[in-house]
Amino acid sequence: MIHALDEAAERLGLYIGQPLANARAMCPDLKVFDADVVADAKTLSDIADWCDRFTPLVALDPPHGLFLDITGCAHLFGGEAALLTMLVRALARQGFAVGAAIAGTSVCARTLTRQASGSIVPDGGEAAAIERFPVFALGAGEAITTGLRRAGLKTIGDVAARSPGEITARFGARFSTLLAHALGQGDAPISPRKPLPDYIVEKRFAEPIATDTMIAMTLSRLADTLIASMEKQGKGARRLEAAFFRTDGVVRAIMVETGRPVTRSAVIDRLFRERLDALADPLDPGFGFDMVRLSASRTEIVVQEQRDLDAHVHDNDELAALIDRIAARIGGKRVVVHLPQDTHIPECAAMAAPAQHHLAAAVQAEWPARVESEPPLRPMRLFDKPELVTVPFATVPDGPPHQFTWRRALHAVVRVEGPERIAMEWWRQDGRQLTRDYFRIEDAEGLRFWIFRDGLYDELIDKEGKSIPAKWYVHGLFA
Repeated sequence: MIHALDEAAERLGLYIGQPLANARAMCPDLKVFDADVVADAKTLSDIADWCDRFTPLVALDPPHGLFLDITGCAHLFGGEAALLTMLVRALARQGFAVGAAIAGTSVCARTLTRQASGSIVPDGGEAAAIERFPVFALGAGEAITTGLRRAGLKTIGDVAARSPGEITARFGARFSTLLAHALGQGDAPISPRKPLPDYIVEKRFAEPIATDTMIAMTLSRLADTLIASMEKQGKGARRLEAAFFRTDGVVRAIMVETGRPVTRSAVIDRLFRERLDALADPLDPGFGFDMVRLSASRTEIVVQEQRDLDAHVHDNDELAALIDRIAARIGGKRVVVHLPQDTHIPECAAMAAPAQHHLAAAVQAEWPARVESEPPLRPMRLFDKPELVTVPFATVPDGPPHQFTWRRALHAVVRVEGPERIAMEWWRQDGRQLTRDYFRIEDAEGLRFWIFRDGLYDELIDKEGKSIPAKWYVHGLFA
């Protein structure tokens, strides 16, 4: 089946959905390529990234369309006509066949793109602009289009002449709403691919830049402008994104996050310098960048603190700055702090959380107290998953093992402390209310283990009333 075709194939009478055998019978010299829906979607997404240079509100209209909300943006490019011409020519130079139109509603603009590319409709002129077009231009689907034709409604104007109640009763409320939007009688907002940042600053270049010095200088100037804009409203940036638009249409975006609101441009420069230096795929300028944008997608109100007399505030600031720099280089998810959890289960007693977002909670966290003169009750090294060990069945039912095999090595037990009984959370065990008995064990070579038996001895009985050997695990190692 034909999935897509060019204008030359359309002039021969071919159409989308036509069997390929029929198309080849009509045109023996037809050039055929396998459809790649995933690659088409990726290309459309790349074009949408490139269109961010004109407006941050870009939405996908699959399978081959885009919506650009240019409200308040057209004057930056010399008006709507100049913007439309610039966009179409730029995409055509990249090898794309482009149709575009400007209207007050997204449905009307899409209809004009299919039938009268290059049209610019003033506000209130949507109905007059599309009334002469055939009904299939609305994109309502084959069933509705066929039904309209059978009813003698061949153009959009013919359908608009009917009463809304009649159209709704025959073809449904969804088509009635689509028709109203096409005629300019209301509009549904588009769904942008990316949320609109709180603050955006950008720099366009008549001649593309390609050197690291110019890129760093541009980011520094944009950071000064961004900080000045946020300072007027008493805000600081928590998430920053730098977008680099290449002349060949490739867009590269780099993001950094901070643990506290940033109010100095020098901090932004340092974070982006760390991020750029740590990129596994270095920033390739190609033939140069013709635009650089810096945006703050997450901001917070800056709370003033007394910093002259409190030494802890300075220490916290230095620690937060260090975490931000490390996170910018290796990733925020790799820098973590541990927070205590209200549970007796050892592997759940601490939760690893990103340090940038939970540093204050980690500083104020209260861990269980321990007597300094006594040895620790928990090992310094706890395994993510307890490891099974082999214990002879001759072990005393309620006592610790005399020896066990772990990682193919036999360990003879010489000292034991315990047991420490810990019951599992019954509501998460799927009916298996097992209990663990933990023992602190030292072998003949001085190695100290934290092992447990999974289940009480009287719980391990099969259906025939026979005893089942308990399973033993090593959960951690003491220093």
